[in-house]
Amino acid sequence: MMDWTDRNCRLFHRALTQHALLYTEMVTTGAVRFGPRERLLGFSPEERPLAVQLGGSEPEELAEAARICEGVGYDEINLNVGCPSDRVQDGRFGACLMAEPDRVARGVAAMKAAVSIPVTVKCRIGIDDQDPEEALDRLADAVVAAGCDALIVHARKAWLKGLSPKENRDVPPLDYDRVFRLKRRFPDLPVSINGGIGSIEQARALLEPRDGVALDGVMLGRAAYQNPELLLAVDPLFFGEAAPHDDARAAVESLFPAIEAHLARGGRLSNFTRHMLGLFPGRPGARAFRRLLSEQAPRAGAGLDVLRAALDLVGDARTPAGLPAIEAAA
Repeated sequence: MMDWTDRNCRLFHRALTQHALLYTEMVTTGAVRFGPRERLLGFSPEERPLAVQLGGSEPEELAEAARICEGVGYDEINLNVGCPSDRVQDGRFGACLMAEPDRVARGVAAMKAAVSIPVTVKCRIGIDDQDPEEALDRLADAVVAAGCDALIVHARKAWLKGLSPKENRDVPPLDYDRVFRLKRRFPDLPVSINGGIGSIEQARALLEPRDGVALDGVMLGRAAYQNPELLLAVDPLFFGEAAPHDDARAAVESLFPAIEAHLARGGRLSNFTRHMLGLFPGRPGARAFRRLLSEQAPRAGAGLDVLRAALDLVGDARTPAGLPAIEAAA
């Protein structure tokens, strides 16, 4: 989710669900230690609960970065062992670390010794020619022994040789059953599943027990970003509480004060609205909504009047898309 889940995106998503755990973009240990911390790590209290996603492989550097992030106020440190991008491979972190479970374990142990908040790992089921049964078990055995508090598993391999990062999100086949087998081996370890989950209905189905084994969570990435309106169903279906707003338009309107403050600091309207382009799928006026925001919001001086005008283009904008079917399924 690099370049996607920035603080403006997270504030928007928090207006749609109060309880889901949100994650930052991946930030490297070097950036945490030496970069502009407010720009890289700053967040609004309203975004919590919030996990910071770290990229790195040196235990001492991971420990220092984790201490800094805990001091900033994050609720969880998540080590990324799943990202397949070339930039990540060059830095010896991300998915390539699936080949070095002992190194990952040393990093987890160092962070656990440095902070009091949970330390978790997000990984793949394997990379390249690895056997997913052996590769995932080796990584899990190592990090659990090191004190890892939870695993989030993207249920497909990453092919570091031969596939682009984009292709790695779709081409390798999904193997959800592999994640359930991991949970069977570690019944007391929180295990969440990720990868190819495109709807709330699918997420809920993956939380149903299989052969007596139930997972502990579901992570949504592209689906939540590309169709953020589905997040309105999260609190009612998974946490037993009403959504923070009745519909997506109300959620957007609740952000007006934050957007105005952002504009007053010299920010652009598009810093917020680029994360809203997936709203109102299939609704009359949705295309005009996207076009207006895409064309007008990036312009210097664009203000809330542009966003209001875009919202007014959407027919039945106060009917949350998809929720009636979800409620019927419940």
